[in-house]
Amino acid sequence: MSQHLDELLEFHWMMDMLQTVDVGIVVLDRDFTVKVWNGFMESHSGLLPSDVRDKSLFSLFPSIKQDWFMKKAKPVFDLKTRAFMTWEQRPYLFKFPNYRPITGSESFMYQNLTLSPLTSATGKVDYISMMIYDMTDVAVGKKQLEALQVTMSEAQEAKNRFS
Repeated sequence: MSQHLDELLEFHWMMDMLQTVDVGIVVLDRDFTVKVWNGFMESHSGLLPSDVRDKSLFSLFPSIKQDWFMKKAKPVFDLKTRAFMTWEQRPYLFKFPNYRPITGSESFMYQNLTLSPLTSATGKVDYISMMIYDMTDVAVGKKQLEALQVTMSEAQEAKNRFS
């Protein structure tokens, strides 16, 4: 096989992996225009890649606070550093419905996000990737544990009052 064919085959399986991984992957340019929208994002948003490609993230999702998000992304573009957002800080960026039957107590998907610079061959960052992780199971578990701790603490206080 030729090297060109090998590279084409490698590109194909890499794109397949990008589409099927259980993590949302979005690539944005400096104008926050969507360039890549993977299968996770498609299945949770109901929007096809062709629906979102070359459109502004903020026009597609007006609930995203533009000033806040741009401030969060600026060091990713300018300093080539990663930025993180956890569900404890902000429950979600994209208000996707919770589709998991086990954690059906929550109506939306809790999310962690990672913004990463995508450096070109020239060393310039014209694009960033956004990875969206479903943290609903973790969030529900933590909330249940906290509720149990409150209940146990209240029970201990009541026991101490009547002892």
